Amino acid sequence: MTVELTEEDEEDMRQALFGASHAPAPQVTIHDPMAHIPDVVIVASVPARKKKPSKAFTPRMRVTLQVGNVFEGATQAYVHEADTISRLLAEQESVKAARKKYRYVEVVSVKAIG
Repeated sequence: MTVELTEEDEEDMRQALFGASHAPAPQVTIHDPMAHIPDVVIVASVPARKKKPSKAFTPRMRVTLQVGNVFEGATQAYVHEADTISRLLAEQESVKAARKKYRYVEVVSVKAIG
């Protein structure tokens, strides 16, 4: 049993099975939050602050000396600061510096500076 179908019959069967062929496809609108943001954003540059170089902690010693040019004569206080941890090196350095100007040198104290 063969039945000849015309195009109209076929169209009617398609409409019955799948719905109307002329019906517009449903439009789905997706809200994109990034749609209103431009691709390029111009930001004013902030001038970079120059960082001050951090000073490294250098240990210091303060050496106090009694110096003079006359044997057992008038003396005066002479203070020298040495960049070292060693008390011995600080004392030697300050005596060497004081000997350039004074003949007689006596070490009074050697103290560490904070």
